[in-house]
Formats: sequence, C-alpha cells, structure tokens
Amino acid sequence: MPRIFSGIQPSGELHIGNYLGAVKNWVALQHQHESFFCIVNYHAITIAFAPDELRRRTRDMAISLLASGLDPARCVVFVQSDVPEHTELAWIFNTITPLGELERQVQFKDKAGRQEQVMAGLLNYPVLQAADILLYLADIVPVGEDQVQHLELSRVVARNWNARFSPDTPFFPEPQAKLTPTRRIAGLDGQAKMSKSIGNTIGLLEPPAVIWDKLRPVVTDPARQRKTDAGDPEKCPVIYPLHKAFSPAETVTQVETNCRGAGWGCIECKKVLHANMEAELVPIQVRAAELHSTPALVDDLLADGGRRARAVARTTIDAVRDRMGLDARSVRAAGVTP
Repeated sequence: MPRIFSGIQPSGELHIGNYLGAVKNWVALQHQHESFFCIVNYHAITIAFAPDELRRRTRDMAISLLASGLDPARCVVFVQSDVPEHTELAWIFNTITPLGELERQVQFKDKAGRQEQVMAGLLNYPVLQAADILLYLADIVPVGEDQVQHLELSRVVARNWNARFSPDTPFFPEPQAKLTPTRRIAGLDGQAKMSKSIGNTIGLLEPPAVIWDKLRPVVTDPARQRKTDAGDPEKCPVIYPLHKAFSPAETVTQVETNCRGAGWGCIECKKVLHANMEAELVPIQVRAAELHSTPALVDDLLADGGRRARAVARTTIDAVRDRMGLDARSVRAAGVTP
C-alpha cells in the first residue's frame, strides 16, 4: 500500500479553508493509503510565539483533526516534536542541500522580503519539510498548489542523498504530489485566500449563528443589485465555491439555474448554503466538544501516534546512519572512539 505523509501547522482550531483544502481530503485518503498526519509544531516556531499559546494551539489542532474524521485506527496522527528524528534528519539534509536551492524558494523570498531580520529557520524551513516527508519514506504527499515547489525540493534532497550514500539502490523515494481536489478557498473578503492572519475565515467549530452572521454580508456577483437581476455564479467569489464544497450536486445545479434566472435572491442562496454547511459541520463540532471534555483520551491518542510514528522514524534514521558511517557500531569497528 503506498504511504502518504502530510502536515499542518498548529494554528489552533481549523478554519474551513484548512478543512476543505486539506483535512477533508486526508479523511478520504486514510482509507486508501498507509497514512501519517503530523502537527508540525517545529515549523511553527519560525515566527515569534508564546510557549503556552503554542501548547494550546497544538492541542486544539489535534482535536480539530480528530473531530474532522481522522481515525487513529486507520492512520497515524502525531505531534512533530514527539519524534526527534525529524530534526536529526533535517540537519543531515542541510549538509547536502545547496544554498541556491533554498534561496530560490518563492515562499522564502516572499516572507523574507517582509521581515526586518531573516532567521536561518525561515531559509531552512523546506529542508525540515523534506525531512518530515522522507523520514517516513512517503510515496505521495497531498498538497495545495502553493506547496508544490517545496515538494520538488524534497525530491531534489532525496536524489542528492541517494546519489552520495545509496547510489546502487535508492533508499529514499522521490515523493509525488497529490493536489487536493479543493485547491483554493477564497476568504470572506472575496479577494485573498482564507487566512487567520487576514481575518477572513470561518472557523470549523464556530456556532451556526456565528457562521450565518459571517455569510450574510459576503459579496456576491456585482451584477445582482436586486433579487430580480440575473447573475453569473462564476462571478460569485465566495458563496458559489462554498456551495460546490458543501452542497449536493443537485443543489449546485439549482444554484446555477436560480442565479442566472433570478429565481433566488442572494440571501436565499446563502440560507441554503448555511443549512448545508450546518449539516456537515455540526457533527464535527459535537465530536470536538466530546474530545475537549476528555483530555486524557486526547493525550493517549497523541502519545500512541507519537510511538507509532517514532517506530518508523527510528528505522529510517538507523538506515541513514549506517549508510553515512554515523552509527556507533561502525565507528567502533573502525577502531575510533565514538
């Protein structure tokens, strides 16, 4: 069975952009592949953070993932810092990754251009990402379009390491991207991608009344100034894409017909969307509330995920050390005190 790996930063509770763009896809993939899903808290410390807040956000993210349908009986859900082999392999990969490859990364150039002082962690972020993936010898990585360049670097890293230390039989696979079906979710402003830093999100665990308060004023097709005006759903930047994500196919067809023919006003269209969102999100919210009320269960699930992940990671690191001459046994055999 092909193995997949994917990770998500601990930003706290998920918003529906995270859910639709990544996690909902992971829930489906766990039934088709051997799956590892990681809360990448080492990646999160490349920006300023408060330790207690990081702990809370990590736990909230774990609860959101489990409530969304990731099943520890079918996949491994764990926290990155519970598996120290991630950072060990990242250091090893730093030694075989050209600086130019890192400086060419679009996300590095974009983020570095907005910072007064650029830390090395920002530059080396994709090296740690390569270590995350290759530590589990992942064949497939479900990603959004904005992460494809980072995944290509993982392939370069695997190729470089194999060429030097395992040339006859490549040890690391060159992981392939699996683009998520829902590739980009616009924020409530209809302009930028949904992002907490911009403040244009709908939280996965927000009550239905709060979600409605956010949906009601969202802009639609500018041509629809009155209920009787015909519109074009493709020019509706937020509501129509959300219908395609949350509503049944027959409802999406009805939305198209009623928008073009002015059969519905935009408020009616939003009410139908809200009902379909509520039908999908409320069960998730109920499960999240149950997990919040049973902290020992969450602790046990994450601890078990960490143990299962580390068992695989340890095997990979042992093989890497052996091929690189870093294992203590081979050092002793060479007559050198380790």
